[in-house]
Amino acid sequence: MTSDSVLQIREVLPSEYDALGELTVRSYDTGGFLIGGLEDDYVPHLRDVAERAANATVLVAVDGDRLLGGVTVAFPGSPLMELGGEGDAEIRMLAVDPAAHGRGAGSALAAACVERARAEPGTKRIVLCSQETMTTAHRIYRRLGFEREPALDWEPLPGVRLQAFALAL
Repeated sequence: MTSDSVLQIREVLPSEYDALGELTVRSYDTGGFLIGGLEDDYVPHLRDVAERAANATVLVAVDGDRLLGGVTVAFPGSPLMELGGEGDAEIRMLAVDPAAHGRGAGSALAAACVERARAEPGTKRIVLCSQETMTTAHRIYRRLGFEREPALDWEPLPGVRLQAFALAL
């Protein structure tokens, strides 16, 4: 971004689904978060932005026409909810283009999820899970007021331990 650039957060457009899917996979792969590399079973889920958008809210960070990152926020009833229950919103699949790291896109996307959750009637808490090695994301969550919620930690696959975080709204 240049000094006159304006980072915007908005809902993803259908024309951006494929690009956001590829950006998400690239972000996870570059970060070393895919146990099986590009053959990891999670890759099709990361790529399938159309499915996410049909079942939750998908937000993107953009600088003009450049896609910088994306995130999904799910509410009760969504098949994308893994940790949350009634009264919860859940952040899923936060990803920033590796070329855009350090520009505030991840923080802006996470903050937008919190804003969406606060605006949703009946939402009392927002939760998420994150790999232990996603330390940059953990710093973002803590700055927003999230706290570790060890009771919700889980291991979807042997050797893949996910740490839970929660923020009371």
